[in-house]
Amino acid sequence: MEFKHNNADPVQIGEYVSALSNAATLHRQKNGYILWGIEDGSHELLGTTFRPRSQKIGNEELENWLLRLLTPCIDMQIHEGDVDGKHVVLFAIQPASHQPVRFKDTEFIRVGSYKKKLKEYPEKERALWDIFSDTPFESCAAATGVSSDDVLVLIDYTSCFKLLGHPLPDNREAIFERLASEKVVVPQSGDRFDITNVGAVLFAADLTQFDRLARKAPRVIIYKGDNRTETIKEQVGIHGYAVGFEGLVSYINDQLPQNEQIEQALRHQVRLYPELAIRELVANALIHQDFRLTGTGPMIEIFSNRMEITNPGQPLIDTLRFIDEPPRSRNETLAGLMRRMSICEERGSGIDKVITQAELFQLPAPDFRTTPSHTIAVLFGPIPFSEMNRQDRIRACYQHACLLFISGKQMTNSSLRRRLNIEQKSHPIASRIIGDTIEEKLIRKSGGSRKDARYVPFWA
Repeated sequence: MEFKHNNADPVQIGEYVSALSNAATLHRQKNGYILWGIEDGSHELLGTTFRPRSQKIGNEELENWLLRLLTPCIDMQIHEGDVDGKHVVLFAIQPASHQPVRFKDTEFIRVGSYKKKLKEYPEKERALWDIFSDTPFESCAAATGVSSDDVLVLIDYTSCFKLLGHPLPDNREAIFERLASEKVVVPQSGDRFDITNVGAVLFAADLTQFDRLARKAPRVIIYKGDNRTETIKEQVGIHGYAVGFEGLVSYINDQLPQNEQIEQALRHQVRLYPELAIRELVANALIHQDFRLTGTGPMIEIFSNRMEITNPGQPLIDTLRFIDEPPRSRNETLAGLMRRMSICEERGSGIDKVITQAELFQLPAPDFRTTPSHTIAVLFGPIPFSEMNRQDRIRACYQHACLLFISGKQMTNSSLRRRLNIEQKSHPIASRIIGDTIEEKLIRKSGGSRKDARYVPFWA
Protein backbone atom coordinates (compact mmCIF):
# COMPACT_ATOMS: atom_id res chain seq x y z
CA MET A 1 0.00 0.00 0.00
CA GLU A 2 1.32 3.42 -1.03
CA PHE A 3 -0.23 6.47 0.66
CA LYS A 4 -0.49 9.82 -1.11
CA HIS A 5 -2.02 13.19 -0.33
CA ASN A 6 -2.27 15.20 -3.57
CA ASN A 7 0.73 13.93 -5.57
CA ALA A 8 -0.73 13.24 -9.01
CA ASP A 9 2.33 13.28 -11.27
CA PRO A 10 1.45 10.79 -14.07
CA VAL A 11 4.98 9.41 -14.45
CA GLN A 12 5.28 8.86 -10.69
CA ILE A 13 1.92 7.07 -10.70
CA GLY A 14 3.02 4.79 -13.56
CA GLU A 15 6.24 3.90 -11.78
CA TYR A 16 4.37 3.15 -8.55
CA VAL A 17 1.88 0.94 -10.41
CA SER A 18 4.82 -1.10 -11.79
CA ALA A 19 6.47 -1.26 -8.36
CA LEU A 20 3.32 -2.29 -6.53
CA SER A 21 2.30 -4.87 -9.12
CA ASN A 22 5.68 -6.56 -8.84
CA ALA A 23 5.75 -6.20 -5.04
CA ALA A 24 2.27 -7.75 -4.73
CA THR A 25 3.56 -10.81 -6.56
CA LEU A 26 6.75 -10.93 -4.51
CA HIS A 27 4.74 -10.85 -1.26
CA ARG A 28 2.00 -13.13 -2.70
CA GLN A 29 -0.78 -10.56 -2.25
CA LYS A 30 -3.93 -10.40 -4.36
CA ASN A 31 -3.45 -6.70 -5.15
CA GLY A 32 -1.21 -3.69 -4.64
CA TYR A 33 -2.81 -0.35 -3.75
CA ILE A 34 -2.23 3.39 -4.05
CA LEU A 35 -4.46 5.42 -1.73
CA TRP A 36 -4.82 9.18 -2.10
CA GLY A 37 -6.18 11.31 0.74
CA ILE A 38 -4.12 9.69 3.52
CA GLU A 39 -0.96 11.26 4.88
CA ASP A 40 2.03 8.96 4.61
CA GLY A 41 3.54 8.17 8.00
CA SER A 42 0.73 9.38 10.27
CA HIS A 43 -2.02 7.80 8.10
CA GLU A 44 -4.20 10.80 8.97
CA LEU A 45 -7.28 11.22 6.76
CA LEU A 46 -6.74 14.47 4.84
CA GLY A 47 -8.75 14.06 1.64
CA THR A 48 -7.37 14.77 -1.84
CA THR A 49 -7.91 17.09 -4.78
CA PHE A 50 -6.79 14.32 -7.18
CA ARG A 51 -9.51 13.37 -9.70
CA PRO A 52 -8.09 10.60 -11.89
CA ARG A 53 -11.09 10.26 -14.21
CA SER A 54 -10.90 13.90 -15.26
CA GLN A 55 -7.10 14.15 -15.54
CA LYS A 56 -5.61 14.00 -19.04
CA ILE A 57 -2.13 13.79 -20.53
CA GLY A 58 -2.47 15.71 -23.75
CA ASN A 59 -5.79 14.52 -25.14
CA GLU A 60 -5.56 11.09 -23.51
CA GLU A 61 -7.27 10.09 -20.30
CA LEU A 62 -4.90 9.23 -17.45
CA GLU A 63 -6.10 5.64 -17.09
CA ASN A 64 -5.65 4.84 -20.79
CA TRP A 65 -2.26 6.55 -20.82
CA LEU A 66 -1.06 4.47 -17.86
CA LEU A 67 -2.31 1.17 -19.26
CA ARG A 68 -0.75 1.87 -22.64
CA LEU A 69 2.69 2.38 -21.09
CA LEU A 70 2.52 -0.62 -18.75
CA THR A 71 3.89 -3.91 -20.11
CA PRO A 72 2.51 -6.50 -19.94
CA CYS A 73 -0.99 -5.10 -19.70
CA ILE A 74 -2.48 -5.50 -16.22
CA ASP A 75 -5.86 -4.80 -14.72
CA MET A 76 -6.21 -1.67 -12.61
CA GLN A 77 -9.42 -0.73 -10.81
CA ILE A 78 -9.99 2.92 -9.84
CA HIS A 79 -12.33 3.63 -6.92
CA GLU A 80 -13.39 7.07 -5.65
CA GLY A 81 -15.53 8.11 -2.71
CA ASP A 82 -15.87 10.23 0.41
CA VAL A 83 -14.93 9.22 3.94
CA ASP A 84 -16.13 11.53 6.72
CA GLY A 85 -16.72 14.19 4.08
CA LYS A 86 -13.22 13.95 2.62
CA HIS A 87 -12.52 12.67 -0.89
CA VAL A 88 -10.31 9.59 -1.29
CA VAL A 89 -9.06 7.72 -4.38
CA LEU A 90 -7.92 4.08 -4.47
CA PHE A 91 -6.04 2.30 -7.27
CA ALA A 92 -6.27 -1.51 -6.93
CA ILE A 93 -3.45 -3.02 -9.00
CA GLN A 94 -3.23 -6.58 -10.32
CA PRO A 95 -0.07 -8.51 -9.36
CA ALA A 96 2.42 -9.40 -12.09
CA SER A 97 1.55 -12.86 -13.38
CA HIS A 98 4.25 -14.20 -15.71
CA GLN A 99 6.89 -11.49 -16.00
CA PRO A 100 7.75 -8.27 -14.13
CA VAL A 101 5.55 -5.31 -15.01
CA ARG A 102 7.44 -2.36 -16.42
CA PHE A 103 6.43 1.26 -16.96
CA LYS A 104 7.77 2.62 -20.23
CA ASP A 105 11.07 0.72 -20.41
CA THR A 106 11.80 0.18 -16.73
CA GLU A 107 10.70 -2.36 -14.14
CA PHE A 108 10.21 -1.10 -10.59
CA ILE A 109 9.87 -2.73 -7.17
CA ARG A 110 8.87 -1.47 -3.73
CA VAL A 111 11.64 -1.87 -1.15
CA GLY A 112 10.33 -1.00 2.30
CA SER A 113 8.45 2.22 1.65
CA TYR A 114 10.61 3.24 -1.32
CA LYS A 115 10.17 2.78 -5.07
CA LYS A 116 13.31 1.40 -6.69
CA LYS A 117 14.41 0.06 -10.08
CA LEU A 118 14.15 -3.71 -10.05
CA LYS A 119 17.52 -4.21 -11.77
CA GLU A 120 19.21 -2.63 -8.75
CA TYR A 121 17.94 -5.53 -6.60
CA PRO A 122 18.90 -8.74 -8.44
CA GLU A 123 17.95 -10.94 -5.49
CA LYS A 124 14.35 -9.64 -5.67
CA GLU A 125 14.32 -10.07 -9.44
CA ARG A 126 15.43 -13.71 -9.04
CA ALA A 127 12.76 -14.25 -6.38
CA LEU A 128 10.12 -12.84 -8.71
CA TRP A 129 11.08 -15.18 -11.53
CA ASP A 130 11.06 -18.10 -9.09
CA ILE A 131 7.49 -17.21 -8.16
CA PHE A 132 6.48 -16.97 -11.83
CA SER A 133 7.87 -20.45 -12.46
CA ASP A 134 6.17 -21.88 -9.35
CA THR A 135 2.75 -20.36 -9.96
CA PRO A 136 0.63 -22.53 -12.28
CA PHE A 137 -0.67 -20.67 -15.29
CA GLU A 138 -4.18 -21.97 -14.64
CA SER A 139 -4.52 -20.30 -11.25
CA CYS A 140 -3.47 -16.85 -12.48
CA ALA A 141 -6.19 -14.34 -13.32
CA ALA A 142 -7.29 -13.75 -16.89
CA ALA A 143 -9.50 -10.88 -15.69
CA THR A 144 -9.83 -9.32 -12.25
CA GLY A 145 -12.58 -7.47 -10.45
CA VAL A 146 -15.27 -8.56 -12.93
CA SER A 147 -18.89 -7.94 -11.96
CA SER A 148 -21.15 -10.97 -11.63
CA ASP A 149 -23.20 -9.80 -14.63
CA ASP A 150 -20.08 -9.57 -16.80
CA VAL A 151 -18.85 -12.99 -15.67
CA LEU A 152 -22.04 -14.52 -17.06
CA VAL A 153 -21.40 -12.79 -20.37
CA LEU A 154 -17.68 -13.61 -20.65
CA ILE A 155 -18.03 -17.25 -19.55
CA ASP A 156 -20.33 -19.67 -21.38
CA TYR A 157 -21.55 -21.01 -18.07
CA THR A 158 -24.42 -23.07 -19.51
CA SER A 159 -21.95 -25.06 -21.63
CA CYS A 160 -19.61 -25.29 -18.64
CA PHE A 161 -22.29 -26.96 -16.50
CA LYS A 162 -23.38 -29.25 -19.34
CA LEU A 163 -19.83 -30.40 -20.15
CA LEU A 164 -19.02 -31.05 -16.49
CA GLY A 165 -22.25 -32.99 -16.02
CA HIS A 166 -23.83 -30.60 -13.52
CA PRO A 167 -27.47 -29.51 -13.66
CA LEU A 168 -27.81 -25.77 -14.18
CA PRO A 169 -28.87 -24.17 -10.87
CA ASP A 170 -31.95 -21.96 -10.81
CA ASN A 171 -30.28 -19.13 -8.88
CA ARG A 172 -27.19 -16.99 -9.37
CA GLU A 173 -25.68 -17.74 -5.98
CA ALA A 174 -25.55 -21.47 -6.70
CA ILE A 175 -24.12 -20.84 -10.18
CA PHE A 176 -21.23 -18.83 -8.76
CA GLU A 177 -20.64 -21.32 -5.95
CA ARG A 178 -20.19 -24.07 -8.54
CA LEU A 179 -18.00 -21.91 -10.81
CA ALA A 180 -15.81 -21.11 -7.81
CA SER A 181 -15.58 -24.77 -6.76
CA GLU A 182 -14.42 -25.66 -10.29
CA LYS A 183 -11.83 -22.85 -10.10
CA VAL A 184 -13.38 -21.00 -13.02
CA VAL A 185 -13.74 -17.87 -10.88
CA VAL A 186 -12.34 -16.63 -7.57
CA PRO A 187 -14.78 -14.56 -5.46
CA GLN A 188 -13.66 -11.09 -4.47
CA SER A 189 -15.40 -8.45 -2.37
CA GLY A 190 -18.39 -6.44 -3.53
CA ASP A 191 -20.01 -8.98 -5.86
CA ARG A 192 -16.89 -9.10 -8.02
CA PHE A 193 -14.83 -12.02 -9.26
CA ASP A 194 -11.50 -12.87 -10.81
CA ILE A 195 -11.84 -15.14 -13.83
CA THR A 196 -8.98 -17.64 -13.79
CA ASN A 197 -6.92 -18.52 -16.82
CA VAL A 198 -8.22 -22.08 -16.76
CA GLY A 199 -11.80 -20.81 -16.59
CA ALA A 200 -11.31 -18.45 -19.51
CA VAL A 201 -9.26 -20.74 -21.72
CA LEU A 202 -11.80 -23.58 -21.37
CA PHE A 203 -15.14 -21.80 -21.15
CA ALA A 204 -14.75 -18.33 -22.69
CA ALA A 205 -17.64 -17.28 -24.87
CA ASP A 206 -15.07 -15.27 -26.84
CA LEU A 207 -11.34 -15.67 -26.15
CA THR A 208 -10.58 -12.31 -27.77
CA GLN A 209 -12.23 -10.63 -24.78
CA PHE A 210 -9.24 -11.77 -22.70
CA ASP A 211 -6.21 -9.86 -23.96
CA ARG A 212 -3.54 -12.25 -22.71
CA LEU A 213 -5.35 -15.32 -24.05
CA ALA A 214 -6.40 -14.13 -27.50
CA ARG A 215 -3.25 -15.56 -29.13
CA LYS A 216 -3.95 -18.94 -27.51
CA ALA A 217 -6.98 -19.54 -29.73
CA PRO A 218 -6.38 -22.52 -32.08
CA ARG A 219 -5.68 -21.70 -35.73
CA VAL A 220 -6.53 -23.94 -38.68
CA ILE A 221 -4.65 -23.20 -41.90
CA ILE A 222 -5.28 -24.99 -45.21
CA TYR A 223 -2.57 -24.89 -47.89
CA LYS A 224 -2.91 -25.59 -51.60
CA GLY A 225 0.00 -28.02 -51.97
CA ASP A 226 2.51 -29.81 -49.78
CA ASN A 227 4.26 -26.60 -48.61
CA ARG A 228 3.35 -23.21 -47.14
CA THR A 229 3.75 -21.23 -50.36
CA GLU A 230 0.05 -20.71 -51.02
CA THR A 231 -2.64 -20.51 -48.33
CA ILE A 232 -6.20 -21.35 -49.27
CA LYS A 233 -7.79 -20.15 -46.03
CA GLU A 234 -7.21 -19.66 -42.33
CA GLN A 235 -9.68 -19.90 -39.46
CA VAL A 236 -9.03 -18.77 -35.88
CA GLY A 237 -11.13 -20.20 -33.06
CA ILE A 238 -13.22 -17.93 -30.87
CA HIS A 239 -14.60 -20.10 -28.08
CA GLY A 240 -12.79 -21.59 -25.11
CA TYR A 241 -11.23 -24.98 -25.70
CA ALA A 242 -13.91 -27.07 -23.99
CA VAL A 243 -16.82 -25.07 -25.40
CA GLY A 244 -15.43 -25.12 -28.94
CA PHE A 245 -13.72 -28.52 -29.10
CA GLU A 246 -16.41 -30.42 -31.01
CA GLY A 247 -16.81 -27.57 -33.46
CA LEU A 248 -13.04 -27.41 -33.97
CA VAL A 249 -12.77 -31.13 -34.75
CA SER A 250 -15.79 -30.96 -37.08
CA TYR A 251 -14.30 -28.00 -38.92
CA ILE A 252 -10.97 -29.80 -39.38
CA ASN A 253 -12.71 -32.92 -40.69
CA ASP A 254 -14.73 -30.83 -43.15
CA GLN A 255 -11.50 -29.47 -44.66
CA LEU A 256 -9.90 -32.85 -45.24
CA PRO A 257 -9.69 -34.52 -48.67
CA GLN A 258 -11.77 -37.64 -49.12
CA ASN A 259 -11.48 -40.86 -51.07
CA GLU A 260 -14.47 -42.37 -52.80
CA GLN A 261 -14.94 -46.08 -52.16
CA ILE A 262 -17.38 -48.45 -53.85
CA GLU A 263 -18.73 -51.38 -51.86
CA GLN A 264 -21.56 -53.56 -53.15
CA ALA A 265 -22.45 -50.95 -55.79
CA LEU A 266 -22.78 -48.19 -53.14
CA ARG A 267 -20.49 -45.18 -53.17
CA HIS A 268 -19.41 -43.49 -49.97
CA GLN A 269 -16.78 -40.95 -48.99
CA VAL A 270 -13.96 -41.88 -46.60
CA ARG A 271 -11.68 -39.22 -45.15
CA LEU A 272 -7.96 -39.74 -45.51
CA TYR A 273 -7.29 -39.34 -41.77
CA PRO A 274 -9.07 -41.15 -38.92
CA GLU A 275 -11.17 -38.77 -36.83
CA LEU A 276 -10.16 -40.48 -33.58
CA ALA A 277 -6.49 -39.73 -34.29
CA ILE A 278 -7.30 -36.10 -35.04
CA ARG A 279 -9.29 -35.73 -31.82
CA GLU A 280 -6.47 -37.13 -29.70
CA LEU A 281 -3.73 -35.05 -31.29
CA VAL A 282 -5.71 -31.80 -31.18
CA ALA A 283 -6.65 -32.41 -27.53
CA ASN A 284 -3.00 -33.11 -26.67
CA ALA A 285 -1.90 -29.90 -28.39
CA LEU A 286 -4.39 -27.84 -26.41
CA ILE A 287 -3.67 -29.47 -23.05
CA HIS A 288 0.10 -29.86 -23.07
CA GLN A 289 1.11 -26.49 -24.51
CA ASP A 290 3.32 -24.09 -22.60
CA PHE A 291 1.02 -21.13 -21.97
CA ARG A 292 3.90 -18.95 -20.80
CA LEU A 293 5.31 -18.78 -24.34
CA THR A 294 3.73 -15.58 -25.58
CA GLY A 295 2.76 -14.69 -29.15
CA THR A 296 2.04 -18.27 -30.19
CA GLY A 297 -0.71 -20.84 -29.79
CA PRO A 298 -1.95 -24.23 -31.06
CA MET A 299 -2.00 -24.57 -34.84
CA ILE A 300 -3.41 -27.19 -37.20
CA GLU A 301 -1.98 -27.04 -40.72
CA ILE A 302 -3.51 -29.12 -43.50
CA PHE A 303 -1.38 -29.86 -46.57
CA SER A 304 -2.18 -31.98 -49.60
CA ASN A 305 -0.18 -34.93 -48.23
CA ARG A 306 -0.14 -34.48 -44.44
CA MET A 307 -1.50 -32.68 -41.40
CA GLU A 308 0.75 -30.98 -38.83
CA ILE A 309 -0.54 -30.20 -35.33
CA THR A 310 1.75 -27.84 -33.42
CA ASN A 311 1.67 -26.58 -29.85
CA PRO A 312 3.97 -24.16 -28.00
CA GLY A 313 6.53 -25.74 -25.69
CA GLN A 314 8.68 -28.84 -25.67
CA PRO A 315 7.16 -32.05 -24.27
CA LEU A 316 7.91 -33.15 -20.73
CA ILE A 317 8.80 -36.67 -21.93
CA ASP A 318 10.88 -37.92 -24.86
CA THR A 319 8.86 -38.19 -28.10
CA LEU A 320 10.06 -41.80 -28.45
CA ARG A 321 8.26 -42.63 -25.20
CA PHE A 322 4.91 -41.00 -26.03
CA ILE A 323 3.37 -44.40 -26.54
CA ASP A 324 4.24 -46.03 -23.21
CA GLU A 325 5.01 -43.33 -20.61
CA PRO A 326 2.25 -42.25 -18.20
CA PRO A 327 0.94 -38.79 -19.14
CA ARG A 328 2.62 -35.72 -17.69
CA SER A 329 1.21 -32.26 -18.11
CA ARG A 330 2.46 -28.84 -17.12
CA ASN A 331 -1.23 -27.81 -16.92
CA GLU A 332 -2.67 -30.29 -14.44
CA THR A 333 -5.85 -28.38 -13.59
CA LEU A 334 -6.72 -27.87 -17.24
CA ALA A 335 -5.90 -31.49 -18.07
CA GLY A 336 -8.00 -32.74 -15.16
CA LEU A 337 -11.05 -30.76 -16.27
CA MET A 338 -10.71 -31.89 -19.88
CA ARG A 339 -10.44 -35.51 -18.76
CA ARG A 340 -13.62 -35.12 -16.73
CA MET A 341 -15.32 -33.78 -19.85
CA SER A 342 -14.03 -36.79 -21.85
CA ILE A 343 -12.13 -34.51 -24.22
CA CYS A 344 -8.79 -36.18 -23.54
CA GLU A 345 -7.63 -39.56 -22.31
CA GLU A 346 -7.38 -40.28 -18.60
CA ARG A 347 -4.87 -43.10 -18.80
CA GLY A 348 -2.33 -41.79 -21.28
CA SER A 349 -3.53 -44.07 -24.10
CA GLY A 350 -4.21 -41.24 -26.55
CA ILE A 351 -1.04 -41.70 -28.61
CA ASP A 352 -1.61 -45.47 -28.58
CA LYS A 353 -4.94 -44.83 -30.27
CA VAL A 354 -3.36 -42.49 -32.82
CA ILE A 355 -0.81 -45.12 -33.84
CA THR A 356 -3.44 -47.89 -33.84
CA GLN A 357 -5.65 -45.83 -36.13
CA ALA A 358 -2.73 -45.15 -38.48
CA GLU A 359 -2.15 -48.90 -38.74
CA LEU A 360 -5.85 -49.66 -39.29
CA PHE A 361 -6.06 -47.05 -42.04
CA GLN A 362 -2.79 -48.33 -43.56
CA LEU A 363 -1.23 -44.89 -43.20
CA PRO A 364 2.47 -44.14 -42.68
CA ALA A 365 3.53 -43.99 -39.04
CA PRO A 366 2.86 -40.60 -37.41
CA ASP A 367 5.89 -38.48 -36.69
CA PHE A 368 6.50 -36.59 -33.44
CA ARG A 369 9.06 -33.79 -33.63
CA THR A 370 10.32 -30.96 -31.47
CA THR A 371 11.85 -27.55 -32.13
CA PRO A 372 13.45 -25.36 -29.45
CA SER A 373 10.02 -23.96 -28.61
CA HIS A 374 7.34 -26.23 -30.12
CA THR A 375 6.07 -29.81 -30.35
CA ILE A 376 4.80 -31.04 -33.71
CA ALA A 377 2.70 -34.14 -34.46
CA VAL A 378 2.43 -35.14 -38.13
CA LEU A 379 -0.26 -37.35 -39.66
CA PHE A 380 0.60 -38.49 -43.19
CA GLY A 381 -1.78 -39.24 -46.01
CA PRO A 382 -1.65 -42.60 -47.82
CA ILE A 383 1.75 -43.41 -49.34
CA PRO A 384 2.55 -46.65 -51.23
CA PHE A 385 5.17 -48.72 -49.46
CA SER A 386 7.48 -48.31 -52.44
CA GLU A 387 7.50 -44.52 -51.89
CA MET A 388 8.31 -44.64 -48.17
CA ASN A 389 11.85 -43.61 -47.35
CA ARG A 390 14.14 -45.35 -44.87
CA GLN A 391 13.06 -43.18 -41.93
CA ASP A 392 9.35 -43.74 -42.69
CA ARG A 393 9.90 -47.50 -42.56
CA ILE A 394 12.04 -47.42 -39.40
CA ARG A 395 9.47 -45.23 -37.64
CA ALA A 396 6.67 -47.62 -38.60
CA CYS A 397 8.70 -50.61 -37.38
CA TYR A 398 9.48 -48.99 -34.02
CA GLN A 399 5.90 -47.84 -33.39
CA HIS A 400 4.54 -51.25 -34.39
CA ALA A 401 6.89 -52.93 -31.90
CA CYS A 402 5.78 -50.48 -29.18
CA LEU A 403 2.10 -51.03 -29.90
CA LEU A 404 2.41 -54.80 -29.72
CA PHE A 405 4.55 -54.73 -26.57
CA ILE A 406 2.09 -52.63 -24.55
CA SER A 407 -0.61 -55.08 -25.70
CA GLY A 408 1.35 -58.02 -24.27
CA LYS A 409 2.67 -59.19 -27.65
CA GLN A 410 5.93 -59.03 -29.57
CA MET A 411 6.73 -58.00 -33.12
CA THR A 412 7.75 -60.55 -35.73
CA ASN A 413 8.68 -60.41 -39.39
CA SER A 414 5.17 -61.59 -40.18
CA SER A 415 3.42 -58.92 -38.09
CA LEU A 416 5.56 -56.16 -39.65
CA ARG A 417 4.69 -57.41 -43.15
CA ARG A 418 1.00 -57.15 -42.30
CA ARG A 419 1.52 -53.65 -40.88
CA LEU A 420 3.29 -52.42 -44.03
CA ASN A 421 1.25 -54.53 -46.47
CA ILE A 422 4.32 -56.42 -47.68
CA GLU A 423 3.75 -59.70 -49.50
CA GLN A 424 4.91 -62.89 -47.77
CA LYS A 425 7.38 -63.66 -50.55
CA SER A 426 9.05 -60.31 -49.83
CA HIS A 427 9.95 -61.18 -46.22
CA PRO A 428 13.61 -60.20 -46.80
CA ILE A 429 12.42 -56.59 -47.19
CA ALA A 430 10.79 -56.76 -43.74
CA SER A 431 13.98 -58.30 -42.34
CA ARG A 432 16.01 -55.42 -43.78
CA ILE A 433 13.67 -52.88 -42.11
CA ILE A 434 13.99 -54.70 -38.78
CA GLY A 435 17.77 -54.69 -39.16
CA ASP A 436 17.78 -50.95 -39.88
CA THR A 437 15.62 -50.31 -36.82
CA ILE A 438 17.96 -52.39 -34.63
CA GLU A 439 20.89 -50.43 -36.06
CA GLU A 440 19.15 -47.22 -34.95
CA LYS A 441 18.88 -48.78 -31.47
CA LEU A 442 15.09 -48.46 -31.41
CA ILE A 443 14.29 -52.18 -31.06
CA ARG A 444 16.11 -55.31 -29.94
CA LYS A 445 15.69 -59.03 -30.40
CA SER A 446 13.97 -60.71 -27.45
CA GLY A 447 13.95 -64.36 -28.43
CA GLY A 448 12.95 -66.97 -30.94
CA SER A 449 14.93 -68.66 -33.72
CA ARG A 450 16.14 -66.85 -36.80
CA LYS A 451 12.97 -67.84 -38.64
CA ASP A 452 10.50 -66.79 -35.96
CA ALA A 453 12.49 -64.12 -34.10
CA ARG A 454 10.62 -61.73 -31.83
CA TYR A 455 11.46 -58.07 -31.20
CA VAL A 456 10.64 -55.49 -28.53
CA PRO A 457 11.26 -51.72 -28.14
CA PHE A 458 14.63 -50.63 -26.77
CA TRP A 459 13.01 -49.56 -23.48
CA ALA A 460 11.24 -52.88 -22.86
